[in-house]
Amino acid sequence: MFDRLQAVEDRYDRLNELLSDPEIVNDSKKLAKFSKEQSDISETVEVYREYKEVKQQYQDAKEMFEDKLDPEMRELVKEEVNELEEQITKLEDHLRLLLIPKDPNDSKNVIMEIRGAAGGDEAALFANTLFRMYSRYAEAQGWKIEVMNANPTELGGYKEIVFMINGQGAYSKFKFESGAHRVQRVPETESQGRVHTSTSTVVVMPEAEEVELDIADKDIRVDIYHASGAGGQHVNKTASAVRMTHIPTGVVVAMQDERSQLKNRDKAMKVLRARVYDKLQQEAQDEYNAERKSAVGTGDRSERIRTYNFPQNRVTDHRIGLTIQKLDQIIEGKIDEIFDALILEEQANKLESLND
Repeated sequence: MFDRLQAVEDRYDRLNELLSDPEIVNDSKKLAKFSKEQSDISETVEVYREYKEVKQQYQDAKEMFEDKLDPEMRELVKEEVNELEEQITKLEDHLRLLLIPKDPNDSKNVIMEIRGAAGGDEAALFANTLFRMYSRYAEAQGWKIEVMNANPTELGGYKEIVFMINGQGAYSKFKFESGAHRVQRVPETESQGRVHTSTSTVVVMPEAEEVELDIADKDIRVDIYHASGAGGQHVNKTASAVRMTHIPTGVVVAMQDERSQLKNRDKAMKVLRARVYDKLQQEAQDEYNAERKSAVGTGDRSERIRTYNFPQNRVTDHRIGLTIQKLDQIIEGKIDEIFDALILEEQANKLESLND
């Protein structure tokens, strides 16, 4: 472990040198890349340096303890040695966690897509419930929500809603939400009071920056057409809707929420870049998981990951067997208990993989 920590510290020092090199400073892509790498390992280096300092204090205190001291001084030194031993243990545990391979996307903004699946109108209403839950959680973190595209239903649900959450570390929290979410409740449209089961699907993608994924113009086909559906007077009168196709991967994005073709084009490009980046990552992850299983759940986007049982005020996350009797609070955005449990499970799996 300590060889790896020393290598991280050496790399940090090297990055400091690179970031002061005029050639790097004048190259925006390299500057961004090295700055991010340095930021990602800075906490590890800081804790490792603290560990080395405490370890030295411990060695000094032990040497002092072995000297001939009067009983009162000896007792004080013994107390200091015990405190430093405890501090060393805590720092070692912290360093083990810091050495767990980090998801390079954890600090990013996210683009989320929620769709009503099985259950018709009730599935669309549940899609709205999920959007509201995620929105409230994001707002409590001080993160900004931007709806990119929405296909609402007459009853107030969503057949589909695509939105971005802008906030440091947003992906680290929301990345576990991809999959099928099942709801059991009495729909507003149910006159007999019977409980129905419906599902909505969630896809979570990290926002991809241009420096990470350079999509060439020749690889994109852009179609402009008249918007359709809800949208006011501009519908079918202004050719403002945009459809983008990434030819190499076949990924397609359609955007018509804005009246301006330029705004729709900008939003479509953000979503396209995220979907292409996500597709490439999924392929790499599938290949990795085939060799070593460390993900929470299977990673399959169609996997049923969670059930929300309204009559019993219960939420169950099927991947980790977690059941919480606080559905009324969770749908108001208080979902940290679930997120924290999933993060701990991921860390435990990764630690186990490191020890294999």
